[in-house]
Amino acid sequence: MSSYYTIASPAEGFYKEKGSKFISRAYSVRSEEEIKIVQDDLRKEFHDARHHCFAWVLGLENQSWRANDDGEPAHSAGDPILGQIRSHGLTNILVVVIRYFGGTKLGVGGLIQAYKQATEDALHKVKKVEIFEWFTLKMNFSYDMMSQAERVINDFELNVQNRDFKLSCEIVCLIKKDQIASFQEKTKDLYNIAFKIEEQ
Repeated sequence: MSSYYTIASPAEGFYKEKGSKFISRAYSVRSEEEIKIVQDDLRKEFHDARHHCFAWVLGLENQSWRANDDGEPAHSAGDPILGQIRSHGLTNILVVVIRYFGGTKLGVGGLIQAYKQATEDALHKVKKVEIFEWFTLKMNFSYDMMSQAERVINDFELNVQNRDFKLSCEIVCLIKKDQIASFQEKTKDLYNIAFKIEEQ
């Protein structure tokens, strides 16, 4: 994978069942430290709520995740939230569902449905954005190789960040991860241009 989908901006959802209110909040996040800050802010904002259940997923290939029931029966809250995040194909996201108890117990099945629906209501409103994993590509060459360098940039639609033309030439571009293998194959015979690819 060289890209992932997350949400463009925070979103809020709502679900009500037998007097209990479920308020869902979805946020784009990039680290566990950021997640903790958001959760602390929500606990202050909804300080009188009984439960703050949540799930989050981080990483390009969903390699880090957590689901928490915050006092609800095991797997009745965090897992349904996580399931909705995954069904929408999202990562680098935190969803918190705040519950105000309405006096009537919903049972495990009712809770699973409530947390699922509250999460779905928030995620239904979000705008998904695709984020690409970029690498830095540096090209060093002499002036007589300028046309070949420009052809490479155009052929791969590279995102040029900087051009430095002094005694020799250097162009710094961004290249998508999934372009690298093809790029290296097609430029292997350009011996007069030095290519260096680095992870950002």
